[in-house]
Amino acid sequence: MKWVKSKAKYFMVLLLCSILSHGCAPVPLENLLPKNQESESVGADKNQQRAEVPVTDTKTLKPEETERKQISVGKYAYEHLNEAGQVVYDEMLAAILNHEEKIKLSTTDLDLMRRAYTAVCGDYGGLFWVEGYVFTRYTKGEELVSLEFAPKYTMTEEERKETQSQIDNIVETWLSGISINDTDYDKAKYIYEFLALNTEYVQNAENSQNIVSVFLKRQTVCQGYACAVQYLLGQLGIQSVIVSGVALGEPHAWNLICLDGEYYYMDVTWGNNGYRNKEGKETSFIDYNYMTMTTQEMQMGHTPNSEIDLPECTAVRDNYYIKEGTYIEEWAPEKMGSILSEAWDQGKVATLRFSDDILKKQAFQYFIEEGYIADYCEGISEINYLEDNMWKEISFCFNQKNKKQ
Repeated sequence: MKWVKSKAKYFMVLLLCSILSHGCAPVPLENLLPKNQESESVGADKNQQRAEVPVTDTKTLKPEETERKQISVGKYAYEHLNEAGQVVYDEMLAAILNHEEKIKLSTTDLDLMRRAYTAVCGDYGGLFWVEGYVFTRYTKGEELVSLEFAPKYTMTEEERKETQSQIDNIVETWLSGISINDTDYDKAKYIYEFLALNTEYVQNAENSQNIVSVFLKRQTVCQGYACAVQYLLGQLGIQSVIVSGVALGEPHAWNLICLDGEYYYMDVTWGNNGYRNKEGKETSFIDYNYMTMTTQEMQMGHTPNSEIDLPECTAVRDNYYIKEGTYIEEWAPEKMGSILSEAWDQGKVATLRFSDDILKKQAFQYFIEEGYIADYCEGISEINYLEDNMWKEISFCFNQKNKKQ
């Protein structure tokens, strides 16, 4: 804490702490005499563990079911699979959507199977009724002759339909504030803000790995946020995919989104931020640094895994600060003062991002150390601010208590 004095300006300045391929010909299972049946269980957290060998049964496909149904053309992860991977993807997705108990895949390539399932999960954040899968390998001698895929369902088909109906009603209400005809930027900003403001991060939230935690409980973790982003943006016609990896040394999930034909990264989990004042009271605010990130910006805190091929994101046209006019590239005290004045009147957080450290230091000296913020924020008695050197930003945290009574 420090006091800043200047001509006719006396107020307290507080530095706040941020909280924060290969296919095989169809072989009827009843014709196999397997010497080995190996089963593996794969959960939503991508961890693999041994499972008991299941009792097998046989399903003979009807002719119409053997046709490949391509329902995911245009989906990001789907399009980045090879043709064999896309076939397996289609088979898995059809089984999940139809609530099939088990199916035989058209491949015996285990790696291809895993990549295809990861792609399905990346493209479809709304598959709340399934949590991983069990697969069984059928062999003749040393030869692997068939792979069986069995989704691990967390509810019955009737329960799924009832839950989907509840989610549909909530989503309709949530999206009433945005139109399919709005710009891609406006849609992304709306979803980012809405989820950050209306969903609480709770470490042990129920159903935290799917959208049920978001829409029905409003408590989730990063996986739930990422699934909800993919699901909601999809309702608005915005292509996106769920990205998994590591952030700050812990498993994490976020999104790759496409706005106006260009790719950006979005992390709603980190957009839900907060700060503490001198009394220790926490106030939440939206951190827009993580709304439309480039690859370089994303890599400052995130490391994606290699399960899905990702593009090099360099676009900045839909960057929040550029779009909202709070990116400062030259010394313009009146422009910055106007931004601060508006935020002061509304009792909001105003963040100025600077193109270089020199401008940031100049603004810090002018508005905070020399106290000229008082020329734009009438009645201000103290300055609460956050300084972020990594992003070259100063955030001014305004509330009614800052004003002189």
